[in-house]
Amino acid sequence: MRKDENVLNFVPASAPEDGATALDLVDQAAEVFRRMEEHAREAEARAQSLCTSALERLRAAEMRAEAAERAQREFVISTEDKLKEACRALEQAQTCIEAQKNKVTAAELRAEIAEAEVRQANEALALVEEAIRKRLLCANPHTHSSSTAVG
Repeated sequence: MRKDENVLNFVPASAPEDGATALDLVDQAAEVFRRMEEHAREAEARAQSLCTSALERLRAAEMRAEAAERAQREFVISTEDKLKEACRALEQAQTCIEAQKNKVTAAELRAEIAEAEVRQANEALALVEEAIRKRLLCANPHTHSSSTAVG
């Protein structure tokens, strides 16, 4: 725009030219209003475009925020599920360890009982051997006298 574009020149004119001058002034004023309207329309279109763009960016940001919240919820749920599964596995492992401890304790007890039975069997066998020796030696006097004669 030129500097003098929005300025109307009022030049004093003579009476017959007054009508022409008035028409010229009206044309100039109409041209100024048309430019102002065009400028307003352009400004409105730019504002509308900016609003539309801002609204689209806002909707995109809201969608990203919702997606992030959804992903966070899914992550929390997944983590909770994994934690519950790990707790169940730990409880099962503890139960299994306890059962194995009980089995070991029972096996140790059975081993102690078996050892005691072996000792008792050995003692009984020693008594039987002793009894057999005494009876055989007593029943066979030759064996006894010859062993005493040698001694």
